[in-house]
Amino acid sequence: MRPLLFPDHPTYWFETVRSMSHIAYGGADFAEVLDTAGKITGGDPDSWHDAWRETADRIAGDARAAERGGHRVSARDAWLRAWNYYRNAEFFLHGDPGDPRILDNYDRSVAAFRRHADLAGPGAPRPVRVPFEDAELPGYLYPSPLPGRRPLLLMHSGYDGSAEELHVQGAVAAQERGYHVLTFDGPGQPGTRHHQGLHFRPDWETVVGAVLDWAAVHVPDADPDRIALLGVSLGGELCVRAAAFERRLAAVIAVDGLYDFGATLTAHFPVSDPEALAALLRDPGPAAEIDEALERAADASDTARWGLGHGQYVMGGGSPRGFLLRALDYHLRDGVAESVTCPVLICEAEDDLFFPGQPDAVFDHLTAEDRTLMRFTAAEGAGAHCHAGAQRYALARIIDWLDDRLAPARETAAAA
Repeated sequence: MRPLLFPDHPTYWFETVRSMSHIAYGGADFAEVLDTAGKITGGDPDSWHDAWRETADRIAGDARAAERGGHRVSARDAWLRAWNYYRNAEFFLHGDPGDPRILDNYDRSVAAFRRHADLAGPGAPRPVRVPFEDAELPGYLYPSPLPGRRPLLLMHSGYDGSAEELHVQGAVAAQERGYHVLTFDGPGQPGTRHHQGLHFRPDWETVVGAVLDWAAVHVPDADPDRIALLGVSLGGELCVRAAAFERRLAAVIAVDGLYDFGATLTAHFPVSDPEALAALLRDPGPAAEIDEALERAADASDTARWGLGHGQYVMGGGSPRGFLLRALDYHLRDGVAESVTCPVLICEAEDDLFFPGQPDAVFDHLTAEDRTLMRFTAAEGAGAHCHAGAQRYALARIIDWLDDRLAPARETAAAA
């Protein structure tokens, strides 16, 4: 998609499109996004925060006024948009983990989303907390509108998305097609990182296993033979990794496919072998030279600056170099992709800003009998990372694929 704003700052443009994308399921309004973006200086995180916070506060004020006047639907809709705008306000701030604006905006975004849910009526998402080791995974349960045993779709995001954002990235779309949907934040994602201090971990099957255990008890109407998992962005690597070890999954969907996260971050390093690269990053000899190179990269690119700063926030490592060392553990090499046996859908975006070529790498290593590579193009309006800007179109294709494996669409038609 040709940038209409921030032509020299592609990450700022993508995040603007991301908010526009949420219009499809009520998470934004076009003029609100466009007007806010017009107040932002590209590459300036403070400018980004201030503009989105101003819009978020205004829409939250509208929601409160609507509630005082007894206008439930208007309040419900405004709270959902306020959630997204507060979410956006903190996005570029994670380079300074102690910035008080991070938690303030995050807490406001979650409160706005939950107030939307309070007002949404039957079928509204219900907050849940899944026990996980010494912590809890926050998320939401969306009950199927249909009676009887229904398929269950588990959803998690990736590097920077939240359980709340999954509402507009597939949870509502799947629910209205007859699924129970359970969204959650795993370690490193907002609901666990912001208040519990958890960092990402590569053994994502332990996370999904805990969620499956919880669902077996707390979602009794879910059909245990029809449970699918969908991961977004970095979640496209995590979910396939989980499916390689967790046999309770009947299908897995990567939006989009990601084979080797570390390789995407270290493509310009002089070595590419993972073990040699890890040794290089640990070696104190070239450490200063590597640190200087990473600093130059951050100075030259908004995408690199945000990626390295956010990476330390959600993965740890203590430095950009330490973060890259940890990122090398997130991959589907060493037979992991080949171990998946359930049906697999790998999505691909033609103009992916972050992970070009990675979906093909995943697909080439899969050996599951039922595997699909689903391409989305710029001509369809769906060529951006995770198909931002084309949610209705993309989710229809994705969930139709799942329907063909788990059959709820045909059951919905029969019930009608």
